[in-house]
Amino acid sequence: MGTFKIEGGHQLKGSIKPQGAKNEALQILCAVLLTPEIVTIHNIPDIVDVNKLIILLKNLGVKVHQLSRSSYTFQADDVNLDYLESDAFKKDGRGLRGSIMIVGPLLARYGKGYIPKPGGDKIGRRRLDTHFEGLIKLGANFKYSREDQFYGVESKKLKGTYMLLEEASVTGTANIVMAAVLAEGRTTIYNAACEPYLQQLCRMLNRMGAKISGVGSNMLIIDGVEALGGTEHTMLPDMIEIGSWIGLAAMTKSELTISDVSWDDLGLIPNVFRKLGITVEKLGDDIHIPAHTNGYEIQSFIDGSILTISDAPWPGFTPDLLSIVLVVATQARGSVLIHQKMFESRLFFVDKLIDMGAKIILCDPHRATVIGHDFKSTLKATTMTSPDIRAGVSLLIAALSAKGTSTIMNIEQIDRGYENIDERLRAIGAKIERIA
Repeated sequence: MGTFKIEGGHQLKGSIKPQGAKNEALQILCAVLLTPEIVTIHNIPDIVDVNKLIILLKNLGVKVHQLSRSSYTFQADDVNLDYLESDAFKKDGRGLRGSIMIVGPLLARYGKGYIPKPGGDKIGRRRLDTHFEGLIKLGANFKYSREDQFYGVESKKLKGTYMLLEEASVTGTANIVMAAVLAEGRTTIYNAACEPYLQQLCRMLNRMGAKISGVGSNMLIIDGVEALGGTEHTMLPDMIEIGSWIGLAAMTKSELTISDVSWDDLGLIPNVFRKLGITVEKLGDDIHIPAHTNGYEIQSFIDGSILTISDAPWPGFTPDLLSIVLVVATQARGSVLIHQKMFESRLFFVDKLIDMGAKIILCDPHRATVIGHDFKSTLKATTMTSPDIRAGVSLLIAALSAKGTSTIMNIEQIDRGYENIDERLRAIGAKIERIA
């Protein structure tokens, strides 16, 4: 188990560039299975979850060539379907939540797709019903082995249909879209997810020859085609990492520039941090955060009531940044209610912040009230364990702002979503050391 040793209380300074988007990468990489032609992808983040998926694709028989640090070509012209029923696949697929999105492309192109119950963050129940209900509506037969928790779908020919999704699941929408592009006839998906990364997937598929309209809305119309071709695709910067760096700058009273952020795809993120009193300046396609030497003050609602920040499907505020917002609020002037609606267990890391001296009332599994210190009392260093990707980075930000030396264990969770985070933080002045 890896460990970070962090000496907190230092101001940082400089520029940091966000990595390619993790959540986009998991969708885009699965889409290469839809064509026998070469697909070239740029700005792929070098992180554990993405690298695991690339290995899984290689094991499936996809030809993978690395062109540079973040650019690859993929060619799925000789897929080994026998691997899907092997013990090795059952082990490989369980280690990654994103592996679920190979099912749609495999079903569409080869008539069958299998997956073991996937892993990922331990943040409460994350149902797969949307994925399989959508595929069943397209004509797939569903199989499930309760004994080894192995899912499967099979179909000789998928047929387009109308469907109203029970939830606007991003990965569920992606899986259904990738199946529907090769289905016979028209598929209409209502209550579809419309996150920028899902939009990126749809645009990429259209360049490959798919016919998808309504991109960016919650109603997608897909006219199936016989086959897809190759393409070239560049992924967006990771909006979750961008939000993490905004929070880091505020908590450490640092002046930071976050470069090449794709402002048009950030949605509510800049404004939510502004509601916490943080100055977020737009400089071209960069974000500049000045040093908040006098702290930052949380706004109230118009009627004077306490600010509530909650998550929602896009274009609402992403749930992946609520833990960052919560940490940032611990040193603000004023109070805020954090309402985590979309996941059951994502707020349970706050006990570690309370141990560091934060004033947080955990109201229930979904709500926490934070009373800010206004930097009059700094967080105190401690030893802690990272429970998942986003909570892990939130604890890392807390440690970088705290007085003394903190230790964070189980940093493999952080590595799942953040590329070489210790090296990049040291480049802007952080005192952080990785201990094997």
